[in-house]
Amino acid sequence: MISNQILQNTIEGLKGISRVDFCVLDTEGKELAATFESGQDRSEAVLSFVESPADSQVIQGCQFFKIFDEQRLEYVLLADGDSEDVYMLGKIAAFQIQSLLVAYKERFDKDNFIKNLLLDNLLLVDIYNRAKKLHIDTEAKRVIFIIETSHEKDNAALENVRSLLGGRSKDFITAVDEKNIIVVKELTDKESGRELEKMAKEMLDTLHSEGEEERIRIAYGTIVNDIKEVSKSYKEAKLALDVGKIFFDEKDIIAFATLGIGRLIYQLPLPLCRMFIKEIFEGKSPDEFDEETLTTINKFFENSLNVSETSRQLYIHRNTLVYRLDKLQKSTGLDLRVFEDTITFKIALMVVKYMKYMESLEY
Repeated sequence: MISNQILQNTIEGLKGISRVDFCVLDTEGKELAATFESGQDRSEAVLSFVESPADSQVIQGCQFFKIFDEQRLEYVLLADGDSEDVYMLGKIAAFQIQSLLVAYKERFDKDNFIKNLLLDNLLLVDIYNRAKKLHIDTEAKRVIFIIETSHEKDNAALENVRSLLGGRSKDFITAVDEKNIIVVKELTDKESGRELEKMAKEMLDTLHSEGEEERIRIAYGTIVNDIKEVSKSYKEAKLALDVGKIFFDEKDIIAFATLGIGRLIYQLPLPLCRMFIKEIFEGKSPDEFDEETLTTINKFFENSLNVSETSRQLYIHRNTLVYRLDKLQKSTGLDLRVFEDTITFKIALMVVKYMKYMESLEY
């Protein structure tokens, strides 16, 4: 079924070319789209026409045409006027809408296939059989991008993203829930992982340029070389989106390949995380340190444990930094100048972040 807005745009375009007014009604006589206001109730005329064997007819000074979806009557088209010219233009308009029905039906079939492919709902043999019927290349390089905004999606939002980003005919844009829009992007042989960040940035810029004021996040998986692996890239993109909110909240674009240890921590059960923090810090939490200590720790990590560079960036004397590190060692038993202790502390900070995020979802 074509949306009423698409029907309206179509007949307005046809009127602009032909200077003939059109109206599209359903089989019960309800008006779906029109370029003029006749003020007449045509429901009885439409019902009579629907019941008749004729495919076209002149009724009440208008040309009536039947539009079929395969064998089923879908719409009745009215062309305002009863001349031969209006009849010919009405036939053209009816053919145009019928062609739209076929195109949208094919797109629906493809959209349905892509959704089931992403959600792993198809048997391997069905994937290849359906892809062949829908003329979808099974061996093309593809990658999944997930676009998330802070508001829920509707069909209008999905169509808007399709019109903005659907430049390549071999790309698919769909949604499997109300929260995210999914772009299944086909890549050329020359395009590789290095171009993915640039593609995501272009998507972000395009959406912002069209007046999208709320925050947009884009996550993407790794490149796959076979259609059966598309669900793998989708799962990676989904994981990247979730993990990115915890450990890379400041980033609008996040790649699965850059998640690092964060994707391992994300899969840990919360009781195990609590046990780890309790054992390492004896009941204390590393995020309970004062702002000065946390700033010192983070800057020390950023500078790869380089004391001189960290003290320079913090505008403090080298000995002051050493004093802070010694003080931290006394309170935690971990010396951040020792590699193993650094890893433990870094993981602990990430685990606490993860725990807080997961606990916030429970409320």
